[in-house]
Parts: sequence; structure tokens; C-alpha cells
Amino acid sequence: MANHKSALKRIRRNEAVRLRNKYQHKTVRNAIKKLRATEDKKEAETLLPSVIGMIDKLAKKNIIHANKAGNLKSGLTKGVNAL
Repeated sequence: MANHKSALKRIRRNEAVRLRNKYQHKTVRNAIKKLRATEDKKEAETLLPSVIGMIDKLAKKNIIHANKAGNLKSGLTKGVNAL
């Protein structure tokens, strides 16, 4: 167990940040699943920019790696264009 007041605060803060990151990552994964399941091209084209924005935010905050974000965006764009 931590012995210093600052270490205790850090433990609390790390847990809060971990839960926030987990929530944001799960939300983006659900949006990606929804986009991939979409069969309508018009709906997919309107959904794509918002999902790409969400992915960019995760990469900016280092929740996911920048290369993974690029791969996801590329794959989703190809999928929407193939509809």
C-alpha cells in the first residue's frame, strides 16, 4: 500500500483516468461495429466522419496507437466505398 499522500491521490486519479479511457474506447468500438454492420451507403457515409473523428480523438489522447487509428480509418473508408 502507498505510504505518501501524493501516492494515494495518484492511485485514485489513475483509476478515474483508466475508467474514462475504457469508456471512450468501448464507445468507439461500438460505433465502429455499427458502421461495419450498416448496409445503406447513405447512412454509412453520414456516420463515417463522426467515427473517424472519434478515432482521431482516441489517438490524440494516446488511448490507441496512431498507426492503429490510421489502419482503422483506412479500413472503414474502404468498407464504406465498397458499399
